[in-house]
Amino acid sequence: MAGGRSSDMGTAAPRRIVSLTCSNTEILFALGLGSRVVGVDDWSDFPEEVKRLPRVGPDLKIDMAKVAALRPDLVLASLSVPGMERNLAGLERLGVPFLVLHPTSLDDVFNDIELISEATGVPEAGGRLIATLQTRIDAVGKRAGEAARRPTVYWEWWPRPLISPGRQSWIVQMTDLVASDLLFKEVDATSFVVEESQVFGHDPEYVILCWCGTLQKTMSTTKVADRPGWNTLRAVQARRIHCLPEDLYGRPGPRLAEGLERLAQIVHPELFA
Repeated sequence: MAGGRSSDMGTAAPRRIVSLTCSNTEILFALGLGSRVVGVDDWSDFPEEVKRLPRVGPDLKIDMAKVAALRPDLVLASLSVPGMERNLAGLERLGVPFLVLHPTSLDDVFNDIELISEATGVPEAGGRLIATLQTRIDAVGKRAGEAARRPTVYWEWWPRPLISPGRQSWIVQMTDLVASDLLFKEVDATSFVVEESQVFGHDPEYVILCWCGTLQKTMSTTKVADRPGWNTLRAVQARRIHCLPEDLYGRPGPRLAEGLERLAQIVHPELFA
């Protein structure tokens, strides 16, 4: 757990859990703990059963009264969502046991799965889940190691201003695993604003659109191709602009493995048919 912390949780395995972020919700269900989840944030939408659960507000503005009404014996938060820290004081005031996670890498995600599984009394399930995910990730890395070259990738979280991941993002690790080079991976930040001139200067071979939040619904390759000057990029000329679902890349949970597999198919179709 990178930078996470917890309140006093006692010794009994929690039976009533509230999750304040999509990633933690998905980890809980992947561990087989869905029956113990009594409430989630407004954006949690996977797996399908989650849609029937009570909501406690958007992740950046949790309604603490709704949390308290659910009588949780464990609340899970995550600082992977910028601004989540503003909810922590409210949890402190409620006096409920909670865990705060802060993953920035795939290893951190594995550590968080282990921590949650231990805190909920299902360490064996945690071990099995981690082993399964590690096997899938290793398989991608092994095959990608056969690639003859490493294409360059521009990754876009947000269209205006342009926002791209930096060194403190698991996207750097994921693009490296599929034998490609992420633009701006040396920038010491989770994400940051990029100037168009910087993108033009690198002339990436692939453009990946993975817009966050409600903007996800408006993504299209045409919107990039029609930007002034972008038609000069190799990626645009070769029609190597791809729209990817943010829930497979922006949520530090089990489905990052699926996201990795999809990314591998895009940048190395010759290896991942």
